[in-house]
Amino acid sequence: MKKRDNSLLDIISRYAALILIGILGLKIFYFIFTFLTIYPTYFLLRFFFKASVIYNFIFVNNLPIEIIGACVAGSAYYLLLILNLSTREIKIKKRIEMLLFSFALFLAINVLRIFFLSILYVNEVSFFDIAHRLLWYAGSIFFVVGIWFLSVKIFKIKEIPFCSDLFYLLKLEKNSKKTKRSKKH
Repeated sequence: MKKRDNSLLDIISRYAALILIGILGLKIFYFIFTFLTIYPTYFLLRFFFKASVIYNFIFVNNLPIEIIGACVAGSAYYLLLILNLSTREIKIKKRIEMLLFSFALFLAINVLRIFFLSILYVNEVSFFDIAHRLLWYAGSIFFVVGIWFLSVKIFKIKEIPFCSDLFYLLKLEKNSKKTKRSKKH
Protein backbone atom coordinates (compact mmCIF):
# COMPACT_ATOMS: atom_id res chain seq x y z
CA MET A 1 0.00 0.00 0.00
CA LYS A 2 2.83 2.40 0.86
CA LYS A 3 4.57 1.92 -2.52
CA ARG A 4 1.26 2.68 -4.25
CA ASP A 5 0.79 5.83 -2.16
CA ASN A 6 4.35 6.98 -2.94
CA SER A 7 3.82 6.32 -6.65
CA LEU A 8 0.58 8.30 -6.67
CA LEU A 9 2.22 11.15 -4.76
CA ASP A 10 5.09 11.10 -7.26
CA ILE A 11 2.69 11.34 -10.21
CA ILE A 12 0.67 14.12 -8.58
CA SER A 13 3.75 16.16 -7.65
CA ARG A 14 5.38 15.81 -11.09
CA TYR A 15 2.27 16.89 -12.98
CA ALA A 16 1.48 19.63 -10.44
CA ALA A 17 4.96 21.05 -11.07
CA LEU A 18 4.32 21.00 -14.82
CA ILE A 19 0.96 22.73 -14.39
CA LEU A 20 2.44 25.35 -12.06
CA ILE A 21 5.25 26.11 -14.48
CA GLY A 22 2.72 26.18 -17.32
CA ILE A 23 0.60 28.70 -15.39
CA LEU A 24 3.60 30.86 -14.56
CA GLY A 25 4.45 30.73 -18.24
CA LEU A 26 7.48 30.31 -20.36
CA LYS A 27 8.78 33.62 -19.04
CA ILE A 28 10.78 31.62 -16.50
CA PHE A 29 12.76 29.90 -19.24
CA TYR A 30 13.23 33.09 -21.24
CA PHE A 31 14.36 34.96 -18.14
CA ILE A 32 16.96 32.30 -17.29
CA PHE A 33 18.18 31.42 -20.76
CA THR A 34 18.26 34.82 -22.49
CA PHE A 35 21.37 35.91 -20.62
CA LEU A 36 22.86 32.40 -20.92
CA THR A 37 22.34 32.50 -24.69
CA ILE A 38 23.47 36.05 -25.47
CA TYR A 39 26.78 36.18 -23.61
CA PRO A 40 28.35 32.88 -24.74
CA THR A 41 27.37 33.76 -28.33
CA TYR A 42 28.93 37.19 -27.90
CA PHE A 43 32.15 35.71 -26.47
CA LEU A 44 32.44 33.30 -29.42
CA LEU A 45 31.86 36.08 -31.93
CA ARG A 46 34.49 38.24 -30.22
CA PHE A 47 37.17 35.76 -31.26
CA PHE A 48 36.51 36.53 -34.92
CA PHE A 49 34.92 39.98 -35.08
CA LYS A 50 34.65 43.28 -33.30
CA ALA A 51 31.57 42.67 -31.14
CA SER A 52 29.63 44.30 -28.33
CA VAL A 53 26.40 43.67 -26.43
CA ILE A 54 23.64 46.12 -25.62
CA TYR A 55 20.56 44.58 -23.99
CA ASN A 56 19.50 41.75 -26.29
CA PHE A 57 21.51 42.97 -29.28
CA ILE A 58 24.92 41.71 -30.25
CA PHE A 59 26.66 44.16 -32.56
CA VAL A 60 29.13 42.47 -34.87
CA ASN A 61 31.15 44.81 -37.08
CA ASN A 62 28.45 47.39 -36.29
CA LEU A 63 25.69 45.08 -37.62
CA PRO A 64 22.93 44.48 -35.04
CA ILE A 65 21.92 40.90 -34.30
CA GLU A 66 18.84 40.86 -32.11
CA ILE A 67 18.43 37.82 -29.88
CA ILE A 68 14.66 37.55 -29.57
CA GLY A 69 12.65 35.02 -27.59
CA ALA A 70 12.47 32.63 -30.54
CA CYS A 71 16.29 32.60 -30.64
CA VAL A 72 16.45 31.72 -26.96
CA ALA A 73 13.94 28.88 -27.56
CA GLY A 74 12.36 28.84 -24.11
CA SER A 75 9.66 26.48 -25.37
CA ALA A 76 12.32 23.89 -26.23
CA TYR A 77 13.57 23.93 -22.63
CA TYR A 78 9.97 23.60 -21.45
CA LEU A 79 9.45 20.62 -23.76
CA LEU A 80 12.56 18.95 -22.34
CA LEU A 81 11.18 19.60 -18.84
CA ILE A 82 7.80 18.13 -19.83
CA LEU A 83 9.46 15.00 -21.19
CA ASN A 84 11.52 14.68 -18.03
CA LEU A 85 8.73 15.23 -15.51
CA SER A 86 6.21 13.07 -17.38
CA THR A 87 8.51 10.05 -17.18
CA ARG A 88 7.97 7.83 -14.16
CA GLU A 89 10.40 5.96 -11.96
CA ILE A 90 13.35 8.31 -12.18
CA LYS A 91 14.99 9.03 -8.86
CA ILE A 92 15.19 12.73 -8.00
CA LYS A 93 19.00 12.93 -8.26
CA LYS A 94 19.00 11.27 -11.68
CA ARG A 95 16.06 13.46 -12.79
CA ILE A 96 17.97 16.63 -11.87
CA GLU A 97 21.16 15.38 -13.53
CA MET A 98 19.20 14.49 -16.64
CA LEU A 99 17.56 17.93 -16.73
CA LEU A 100 20.87 19.72 -16.26
CA PHE A 101 22.45 17.59 -18.98
CA SER A 102 19.63 18.17 -21.48
CA PHE A 103 19.39 21.91 -20.75
CA ALA A 104 23.17 22.37 -20.99
CA LEU A 105 23.38 20.40 -24.23
CA PHE A 106 20.50 22.33 -25.79
CA LEU A 107 22.04 25.62 -24.65
CA ALA A 108 25.39 24.70 -26.21
CA ILE A 109 23.76 23.66 -29.49
CA ASN A 110 21.62 26.80 -29.53
CA VAL A 111 24.60 29.09 -28.90
CA LEU A 112 26.51 27.37 -31.71
CA ARG A 113 23.46 27.70 -33.98
CA ILE A 114 23.23 31.46 -33.34
CA PHE A 115 27.01 31.80 -33.70
CA PHE A 116 26.94 29.99 -37.06
CA LEU A 117 24.00 32.05 -38.31
CA SER A 118 25.68 35.27 -37.13
CA ILE A 119 28.76 34.45 -39.18
CA LEU A 120 26.57 33.85 -42.24
CA TYR A 121 24.71 37.12 -41.62
CA VAL A 122 27.82 39.24 -41.06
CA ASN A 123 29.47 37.80 -44.17
CA GLU A 124 26.27 38.40 -46.18
CA VAL A 125 26.08 34.76 -47.30
CA SER A 126 23.25 34.36 -49.78
CA PHE A 127 21.70 31.29 -48.14
CA PHE A 128 21.46 32.91 -44.69
CA ASP A 129 17.64 33.10 -44.78
CA ILE A 130 17.15 29.46 -45.75
CA ALA A 131 19.77 28.30 -43.23
CA HIS A 132 18.05 30.37 -40.54
CA ARG A 133 14.63 28.88 -41.32
CA LEU A 134 15.91 25.32 -41.62
CA LEU A 135 17.83 25.51 -38.37
CA TRP A 136 14.88 27.07 -36.62
CA TYR A 137 11.97 24.95 -37.84
CA ALA A 138 13.51 21.56 -38.55
CA GLY A 139 16.65 21.94 -36.47
CA SER A 140 14.99 22.85 -33.19
CA ILE A 141 12.64 19.85 -33.35
CA PHE A 142 15.50 17.54 -34.31
CA PHE A 143 17.69 18.92 -31.53
CA VAL A 144 15.07 18.51 -28.79
CA VAL A 145 14.12 14.98 -29.89
CA GLY A 146 17.77 14.02 -30.29
CA ILE A 147 18.70 15.40 -26.87
CA TRP A 148 15.80 13.54 -25.28
CA PHE A 149 16.79 10.21 -26.85
CA LEU A 150 20.44 10.76 -25.94
CA SER A 151 19.42 11.53 -22.34
CA VAL A 152 17.29 8.38 -22.22
CA LYS A 153 20.23 6.32 -23.45
CA ILE A 154 22.87 7.89 -21.18
CA PHE A 155 20.70 7.79 -18.06
CA LYS A 156 19.27 4.33 -18.90
CA ILE A 157 15.61 5.34 -18.74
CA LYS A 158 13.17 2.51 -19.45
CA GLU A 159 9.86 4.35 -19.07
CA ILE A 160 7.94 6.31 -21.71
CA PRO A 161 6.75 9.87 -21.00
CA PHE A 162 3.03 10.03 -20.14
CA CYS A 163 2.37 6.44 -21.25
CA SER A 164 4.09 4.79 -18.29
CA ASP A 165 2.08 6.92 -15.86
CA LEU A 166 -1.14 6.15 -17.72
CA PHE A 167 -0.41 2.40 -17.78
CA TYR A 168 0.37 2.50 -14.07
CA LEU A 169 -2.90 4.28 -13.27
CA LEU A 170 -4.89 1.86 -15.46
CA LYS A 171 -3.24 -1.08 -13.70
CA LEU A 172 -4.12 0.45 -10.31
CA GLU A 173 -7.73 0.89 -11.40
CA LYS A 174 -7.92 -2.69 -12.66
CA ASN A 175 -6.46 -4.04 -9.39
CA SER A 176 -8.83 -1.83 -7.40
CA LYS A 177 -11.83 -3.30 -9.23
CA LYS A 178 -10.54 -6.85 -8.63
CA THR A 179 -10.13 -6.11 -4.91
CA LYS A 180 -13.67 -4.69 -4.68
CA ARG A 181 -15.13 -7.76 -6.46
CA SER A 182 -13.24 -10.19 -4.22
CA LYS A 183 -14.51 -8.38 -1.09
CA LYS A 184 -18.10 -8.72 -2.31
CA HIS A 185 -17.81 -12.51 -2.61
